[in-house]
Amino acid sequence: MAQTKENQEDTQASAIIYCRVSSTKQKIDGGGLESQEHRCRQFADSRGYVVEAVFPDDVSGGGDFMNRPGMVALLSYLDAQPDKNYVVIFDDLKRFARDREFHWKLRRELAERGASPESPNFNFDDSPEGEFVEAIMAAQGHLEREQNRRQVLQKMKARVENGFWVFRAPVGYKYVSAKGAGGKVLVPDEPLASEVREALKGYASGRFASQAEVQRFLEGCVHFPKDFPDGGLRPMTVTRLLKKVVYAGCVEAPKWGVSVRKGEHEGLISFATHERIQDNLAGGARPAARRDFNEDFPLRGFVSCNVCGNAMTSAWSKGCRQHYAYYRCMTRGCSEKSKSIPRAKLEDGFEKVLKTLQPKKQLFELAKVMMQDAWDARLNSVMDAQGEVKRQLKAVEKQIESLLDRIVDAGSQSVIKAYETRLAKLERQKIVLEEKTQTIVPKKGKLEECIELSLKFLSNPWDIYKNGSYAMRQVVLRLAFVEPLPYCRNDGYGTPKISFPFKMLGGSSGRNEEMVLQGRIELPTSPLPRVCSTTELLQPVWRGIMAIIASCKPDLDGF
Repeated sequence: MAQTKENQEDTQASAIIYCRVSSTKQKIDGGGLESQEHRCRQFADSRGYVVEAVFPDDVSGGGDFMNRPGMVALLSYLDAQPDKNYVVIFDDLKRFARDREFHWKLRRELAERGASPESPNFNFDDSPEGEFVEAIMAAQGHLEREQNRRQVLQKMKARVENGFWVFRAPVGYKYVSAKGAGGKVLVPDEPLASEVREALKGYASGRFASQAEVQRFLEGCVHFPKDFPDGGLRPMTVTRLLKKVVYAGCVEAPKWGVSVRKGEHEGLISFATHERIQDNLAGGARPAARRDFNEDFPLRGFVSCNVCGNAMTSAWSKGCRQHYAYYRCMTRGCSEKSKSIPRAKLEDGFEKVLKTLQPKKQLFELAKVMMQDAWDARLNSVMDAQGEVKRQLKAVEKQIESLLDRIVDAGSQSVIKAYETRLAKLERQKIVLEEKTQTIVPKKGKLEECIELSLKFLSNPWDIYKNGSYAMRQVVLRLAFVEPLPYCRNDGYGTPKISFPFKMLGGSSGRNEEMVLQGRIELPTSPLPRVCSTTELLQPVWRGIMAIIASCKPDLDGF
């Protein structure tokens, strides 16, 4: 009696197809999964198998197969039907596993579930001869994988040695194809690169006093990728960003023995700035990021209690119908403890103090002339300094050559390690000196840029404070005042200690002061009269202005 169609399907073996490519890119561009499935289905039809499911993967075949989502799903499918035996079809033995240990482990996992592997390109045989051939083929796949891995690492190491970054593009960079570079190179990814640059320079210059402040700044940046849905960042994200030498235009790969060297990409900061960042990191622990520092209370931490001298805190207090903002001292034992000061009263008083710092207008033209004299004097000294830097660079290069010779002749591993540590320090010093030889002489037009930026700040610090961001307000506070402002609940602010440039250019000082312009100044150490040059008069002012430029240049461009 002829079998019905349903009886024929019952007698046919059930099959499962497993397909794998090594990366998502191959899955999208290569069409490998579709071609593998097509060949496996043809093989199943030729054997009379009924294909019940297809499990794809787009991860590497090396290592533990339990790290492949598709294989885990396949084994779970077999576990869900323990009374049914399946044929698991692989396109090729290399799609099965490319590791000797895990090849046989996967074979056992399938056998325990009553499944048998088959492939159109390999005959699985449980005889001693068949297992021998299978072991040879598995070992060959393992060898090819290890050889390929070695070649890839060698090529990557060689590329790093030639100054190219080969790892994932750091935040603020992207990869682009470049002719003559032998592959892709890093280029700044704007506007994200500008945000990263500002964070790095701010921490190096002291604009951001801690990593917590860098974290708050980056959390406020629109384009910087965040770690959490609420826009927050992990502290470790900031630490890693500050430590990356790639932002200084350099590359390194310590795990491959490649020390720091100049890269073939554009740096967001100088190497000297990167070294200052590392010194700042080594100088203190990372404080926790406080969420209560916000734009509602910009003077928090900068206004101090005139009784105990400690910084005031601030908070919103709930009234009958609305919330009210207050500053208050919370120091235990202080007579002013918990006595609230309305925010408007304290901040309006600060506005009056900051407005008094506007220098006298008649001194600005004189200041420009004095700056030009000081600049010319600095140029002469800089030319001599450039020669000294070049001599230091040659001395460092000789030390490096000497250490390399000693490493070759050394027989003790401890001695070699000590030489390598010293060599790494000298390599970093060499990069700094090479950078100095190129940047120590100011570019043409640098004076005008410095004057413009400094005068923008000195002419009206209140305008910058009023229109600036929270971070910019903190910069103004640090640059305009030497120390926190003492505040009395009844009498208001005491005498502020303002920074040196404001004193010298006629800012509020409580005294009637004028700068000596012409004539002779009799020095106490000499009976003879002496004419003071404008360069000598301006040196303290010049140092203060250069500190202002270094601290707030990224922020003043918008004013």
